[in-house]
Amino acid sequence: MPRPRSPRKGSKSFYPRRRASHFNGRIQHWPDVTEGPQLLGFAGYKAGMTHLYQVEDRAKVPEFGQEVKVAATVIEAPPMLVCAIRSYKETYDGYKVLTEAWMIEPTKDIIKATKVKKTSDAAKELEKLTSTKDKAKEIRILAATQPKLASLEKNIPDLIEIKVGGGTLDQQLEYAKGLLGKTVSASQVFKLGETVDLSGVTKGKGFQGPVKRFGIRILQNKSRKQIRAVASIAPVAPRTIHPHVARAGQMGSHQRVDFNKRILLLGNEGAKVSPAGGFNRYGQVKSEYIVIKGSVQGTPKRLIRMRKSVRDSTYPKTAPQVTYVATEWGKEKTQQ
Repeated sequence: MPRPRSPRKGSKSFYPRRRASHFNGRIQHWPDVTEGPQLLGFAGYKAGMTHLYQVEDRAKVPEFGQEVKVAATVIEAPPMLVCAIRSYKETYDGYKVLTEAWMIEPTKDIIKATKVKKTSDAAKELEKLTSTKDKAKEIRILAATQPKLASLEKNIPDLIEIKVGGGTLDQQLEYAKGLLGKTVSASQVFKLGETVDLSGVTKGKGFQGPVKRFGIRILQNKSRKQIRAVASIAPVAPRTIHPHVARAGQMGSHQRVDFNKRILLLGNEGAKVSPAGGFNRYGQVKSEYIVIKGSVQGTPKRLIRMRKSVRDSTYPKTAPQVTYVATEWGKEKTQQ
């Protein structure tokens, strides 16, 4: 007997389900922090997944105090180069760039990634940045990744924008000036046990049918014409298809944000988290890394943008106690 009704398939929060315009993700909102001036985000490249053992430190969990097995994702996060400072003004149409100041001598790779001049009058630009600070509402930096230091084939960096939060606007501006032309590491932005929000583009699946795309039931074997489809997409009258009806279309390669992901490990010795033979389709972790609890969207080598959490978390603020990280697997191990 057929079901008299079927609930809505999918969520309208994610419409339209089309491919992302670029693979670097986007962050449209930044958290409010009360401490001194600090960077609110960072970026890294997804290496792969592993598993580890940690002591459960959530008091209301039945396994509290016991050693539990946890799936984790390794993100390689080489130090980022702060190459510019931007001030934003508030207009009727949102925030607009007010002033921009670049580092004195941008590297060859940064010049390739942007249309900035080889040499810029940094002193004049910084002076203009200071003189117009009364009109500014936000201070952000432009930071460039360094894929040369990671297990990536490309040399041209990814340029991302990171907000400077905390303190007064004058303090934020002075803090950003102190970082201009220098490198910033992930350990300077995040700490162990902290929760972060991850922004990135999911793995692309191409054009898929409604069964795989929305998880609808398969029709009976003797159904007319089709089995992996919606039995009735609309009534005869009115002649319209409602948006809650599952339809075939693009699946994956969507911009998504994953909230409250806990940092389990931070370090710069990649051999401690890399499997024998390296991660599949990535290789060995060579520089600094961040180990995130659970899965992370996207394929290996994809850029993942991280920011401090905007929501409250149930995780303790203390650093987790990790007792073991699995590294005895990989290509070389399976070939022996």
